[in-house]
Amino acid sequence: MITLYPFINTRYFFCIIVVFFSCTTSIFSQENNELQEAFSLVDKGFDLYSSEDYDVGMQFYDQALKISKELKNDSLVSIIHTLKGHIHLRNGKNKDALQEYTKGLEFAEFTEHEELEVKANAGLIVILRRMNRSEKALNIALRSLEIIPKTNMYRKGAHVSILVLSSEVYLAREEYDSTLFYVEKALEISKELSYKEAILDLYIKKGMVYYHKKQYNASLDYLLKAKDILTTQEISNKAFPIINTTYYTASCYYEQGLYDKAIPILEDGINNFEETDFFKPPAIRAHLLLANCYNEKKDYEKGSFWQNKYMELNEAYQKDKDQTIDIIHEKETNQLEQKITDLENDQRQAKTRLFIFLFIISLALIILTYGYIKKQKSNNVVFQNLMQEINQLESINKQTVVKGLTKKEIFIDDQKIKEIIKGIEKLETQEYFLKSDCNLRTMAKKLKTNTTYLSQTINQYKEKSFTEYINDLRINYVLKRLQEDTKFRSYAIQSIATEIGYKSSYSLVKHFKAKTGINPSFYIKSLNKQETASEIKV
Repeated sequence: MITLYPFINTRYFFCIIVVFFSCTTSIFSQENNELQEAFSLVDKGFDLYSSEDYDVGMQFYDQALKISKELKNDSLVSIIHTLKGHIHLRNGKNKDALQEYTKGLEFAEFTEHEELEVKANAGLIVILRRMNRSEKALNIALRSLEIIPKTNMYRKGAHVSILVLSSEVYLAREEYDSTLFYVEKALEISKELSYKEAILDLYIKKGMVYYHKKQYNASLDYLLKAKDILTTQEISNKAFPIINTTYYTASCYYEQGLYDKAIPILEDGINNFEETDFFKPPAIRAHLLLANCYNEKKDYEKGSFWQNKYMELNEAYQKDKDQTIDIIHEKETNQLEQKITDLENDQRQAKTRLFIFLFIISLALIILTYGYIKKQKSNNVVFQNLMQEINQLESINKQTVVKGLTKKEIFIDDQKIKEIIKGIEKLETQEYFLKSDCNLRTMAKKLKTNTTYLSQTINQYKEKSFTEYINDLRINYVLKRLQEDTKFRSYAIQSIATEIGYKSSYSLVKHFKAKTGINPSFYIKSLNKQETASEIKV
């Protein structure tokens, strides 16, 4: 956003001219009449500048410049070159603007008037910033801020403009704390002066800073303040403030994922832009942002429409202008364009990805089906073997059910050990192992011995650890009961687990599979299947 209004205010120019030009001694002279004519031409040029009639305004400035050079009035020549630079700057002709500002600065040095130097410097700062020469732009801005306290510009509109331009350089350099420092200084003076144009611009600047700092709610607060000023107060040159407020407000909503809020703001803004606004970079980027919003909503038809509009405007802009974009927006525009490209690539690759996905799913289903069938066959073999074992064990007294583990006949002389073993067998008969609190400590207490002695006895005479011993008893029990008790088979796995002393279904499944090689659910289904087949045969 270019903030040079105080430097091109007509009344301000006349004040400067009265101070700088020694006209009082020849107030009725021919020279003075020619000078007054130059002033009048400058005034007309400024009015046309304000109405954005740049070509005709430039003609008046050229006529005034010719008179000023004939009068050898270096001060007025400096001012007119600076004004011409402002027109080129606003019209997007950056190289021509740079040339005019340089000439204005040269003539200002001839006069040794520091105020004229500051005026020309203001335009140079903008051009250098656009040309990505931020270091030089910053040096000129700081030099101007050193000069201003020595002039009658101090704490006036011109002072505000240099502060704002300094903030813009820092903004382009992405040094946001420094940007805010100069914005706050400018805002303080602007409020003293009731300088509403500057206050509007500074609120937008703060909105931009907080947007780039990703503090979107803070950004929206200042952008809404700017919008309130635009709505309720008479502001000259509203075009850029309206466009920037629209663009950054929508950008905040976009970054927050609030596309339905961003879209109407952008569409309303674009519909109300003047014809000349469409060649301003923020207005062009508004089309790109709108395309991006629709693409994020997967409305690719509208996204494509607005993207094409953006491309048309941007191409026209690049042809007519110096192909120079504000540095602060260049990276942002590239990011938005990259998002558009990424979304287009996603669309092109969607069918391929879907095909690959379906192929992988189909292949996985085939593999899983094959694995399942193979596993089922394996489980059926295990089940049949298991059933044979169980049936064989029915004729053997006190044999364990799983994997042919038969109790050894024990000959013990130690009376104490005999009593412990007898007690263990009694607890087996009582099915104490089905209790959830059955553990080494509680069993030792029941057998009136200690845990160490009980553990060693089971290890020696049962040939397994206490935990293995209890788990074997429980699994043997559940295998037999499931085979014989149809109602028990209808229980949920968790209920079966609780019934035989486990606290969770996971424990039952783990130990069941470890001992048998199949899951309890498969065992139950196989039993039911076998039973149904038997009924059909009968």
